[in-house]
Amino acid sequence: MSWWVWVGVALLGGVGANARFLMHSLIAARFGEALPLGTLVVNLSGSLLLGLLAGLSLSGNALVLAGTATLGSYTTFSTWMLDTWRLGEGGRRGVAVLNVVVSVGLGLGAVTLGRVIASG
Repeated sequence: MSWWVWVGVALLGGVGANARFLMHSLIAARFGEALPLGTLVVNLSGSLLLGLLAGLSLSGNALVLAGTATLGSYTTFSTWMLDTWRLGEGGRRGVAVLNVVVSVGLGLGAVTLGRVIASG
């Protein structure tokens, strides 16, 4: 990989991380933090966009920069896991299970929708 791709990954990774922080903050300010809606919105919108990229058949450096760097730093598996753990630890096990089921189900739906939109 060339040096400019490495620089692009670093810069776009920062953009994705800041976009995640902004989106999560906006959702939390609007709806509170009793439920991890900020994480859900970030991961669903990222899944939709990754589906679009897959449907557009991006490859090579374009996929690395758009998918891995930007959207990879935007979406957040680790935060989703921590949110789920905290729900269960706080005695809200049913909500924790619902968080997993809803996130996975809607995430698969979002990536599928993105592919369909891009392919059609």
